[in-house]
Amino acid sequence: QVQLVESGGGLVQAGGSLRLSCAVSGSIFLRASSMGWYRQAPGKQRELVASIARGGSTHYADSVKGRFTISRDNTKNTVYLQLDSMKPEDTAVYSCNLALSIFETYWGQGTQVTVSS
Repeated sequence: QVQLVESGGGLVQAGGSLRLSCAVSGSIFLRASSMGWYRQAPGKQRELVASIARGGSTHYADSVKGRFTISRDNTKNTVYLQLDSMKPEDTAVYSCNLALSIFETYWGQGTQVTVSS
């Protein structure tokens, strides 16, 4: 059974930092074609924040470029999202996604991130 467990969310002041973690159980971590972090703010659609492919290439939403960093530790079956220089508009539920293919994806339960002004 595949499980993605996020942690690291919380309340932070504007300009502060957080590090989110997504631990993947099971044996599929290394088979994932990509892993990504998404976020959904109240009343808004879910959006892709950052992704990292199996080979290590990364992609970021324009709104977080230069502030957020996605990385992975294959020895710990974990993907991270470092959030720096945070803004109130970064407030959202952040969810981890693992994609084996476009037809088979898995989601974590989400973690709340709140940035106060």
